[in-house]
Amino acid sequence: MKNIFLLGLVLATFTTFSQELTPPRPKLVIGIVVDQMRWDYLYRYADKYGEKGFKRLQKGYNCENTHIPYVPTTTGPGHTCVYTGSVPAIHGIIGNEWYDRASGSVVNCISDDTCHTIGASGKEGKASPHRLLTTTITDELRLATNFHSKVIGIGAKDRAAILPAGHSANAAYFFDGESGNWVSSSYYMDTLPKWTNDFNAKKMPAKYVANNWNTLLDIKAYTESTSDDEPYERTTKGEDRPIFPHMVLDAVTKDPGVLIATPWGNTMTLDFARAVIDGERMGKGTFTDFLTISCSSTDYIGHQFGPNSVEAEDGMLRLDRDLGEFLSYLDETIGAGNYTVFLTADHGVSHAQGFNLSHKMPAGSYLGDSLVKMSTAFLRQKYGADSLVERYTSMQLYLNNTAIKRSNLDAIAIRRDLVEYLLTLKGMSKVIDLSQVSTLSLPAPYREMIMNGYNQKRSGDIQVVYEPGYMEGFGKGSTHSAVYSYDSHIPLLWYGWGVKAGHDYSQTYMTDIAATLAALLHIQEPNGCVGKPILLMK
Repeated sequence: MKNIFLLGLVLATFTTFSQELTPPRPKLVIGIVVDQMRWDYLYRYADKYGEKGFKRLQKGYNCENTHIPYVPTTTGPGHTCVYTGSVPAIHGIIGNEWYDRASGSVVNCISDDTCHTIGASGKEGKASPHRLLTTTITDELRLATNFHSKVIGIGAKDRAAILPAGHSANAAYFFDGESGNWVSSSYYMDTLPKWTNDFNAKKMPAKYVANNWNTLLDIKAYTESTSDDEPYERTTKGEDRPIFPHMVLDAVTKDPGVLIATPWGNTMTLDFARAVIDGERMGKGTFTDFLTISCSSTDYIGHQFGPNSVEAEDGMLRLDRDLGEFLSYLDETIGAGNYTVFLTADHGVSHAQGFNLSHKMPAGSYLGDSLVKMSTAFLRQKYGADSLVERYTSMQLYLNNTAIKRSNLDAIAIRRDLVEYLLTLKGMSKVIDLSQVSTLSLPAPYREMIMNGYNQKRSGDIQVVYEPGYMEGFGKGSTHSAVYSYDSHIPLLWYGWGVKAGHDYSQTYMTDIAATLAALLHIQEPNGCVGKPILLMK
């Protein structure tokens, strides 16, 4: 009897010791990336936000001075940086697409012809994370729990679902605009789970916009925005003018992908997030699960109308309410205090060119194809050789090094002369020979952003840096990708399990997010991580 008692005491002691060795973790981690959300949106529309969305998240830990440490500031690199804690120079996702010299073609950051679509007949699912060179924090969670943790990524854009989920995810789901279905790739599965098919069977896209798109509030209340009809805004498919109400029902019925360019694209994404959590019972097991969510509609709206539009404001007000409902759902399903949420953005956005000019601020735009044509013509006249420029993507020119060698031309001289020529163009701030990137005479922050964005195997030869207010495009709507704060200053909010309340005004970077998650979860940081943990833990 005594021996049985002693054995029980030993087992109880061992169990207690084991539990102490097991680090405490939340049941569920949720990362929310709001595509094209400027930092100042937290405050610009604050008087119209409710108490359950952005304001609730701000009661956690608010990193007010978070910046992107590389260029170009676009969707693929942004989502990748958040979850790898790394930069394009290391993780390899240098843009949404780039020119691949070996194949002689432009490649998408997640395109993969070895895969096929699961859930529809189109090509949307020919995608995987195979171009991503490093692990993600979601990979590291899977590794730390011997692959018991569930990791799932969702986003209307394929790259915004796939890259955050990492290499070893259980699944990634993205919206197929042609079919109106949430689909996946054969990289993850052979068939969609029943709960996904059930969600798709509801045929939701047209139902969301059954009443078309009018403003949430009386349009006179949108005092933070310009008038509703500006000449620099782009129209919605089927409309003559970019004004409310937007009669989008017919367009969405014919082409479900139009939904993503309305606020209900985000509504659908967060509704689908609920379906994922319920269907996969995320946060209900022994191990911490991780759901990555990308809200893409803000990006489409911003590109079309610009950040000062009534449409952009309405999109943010509706997202605030959607987030509030989602957080309440998490309280009911996972339990308040049992989950950790962070919210950030993949990039910001510039004021529209027309908006800047109407207020006497510098602005302009360039088309990449025009830069290729002008550069080709200049080099033809200078060196008597044609086709010396192959491609322009992500603010970089790729030279035809094969043609340069074949013509016995001096590559160094060509790059030098092309830099000097491009600098004469209006709106050019800097033009950089990327082979000399480490010796640039630039302000340190900009030099580091360019160096961090340069991947020797994938990047081009010449980097252009436009002056503030200048951008790539046709002049209507707006875009992003610049080194300047309007594109690089992003929100970063932490809330829930393990997070103390507070505001941090010191310099933090997008790369610090994955490092902070690693510290919070007591797991290894991603293998290319260059960030540092933010001291937000209780």
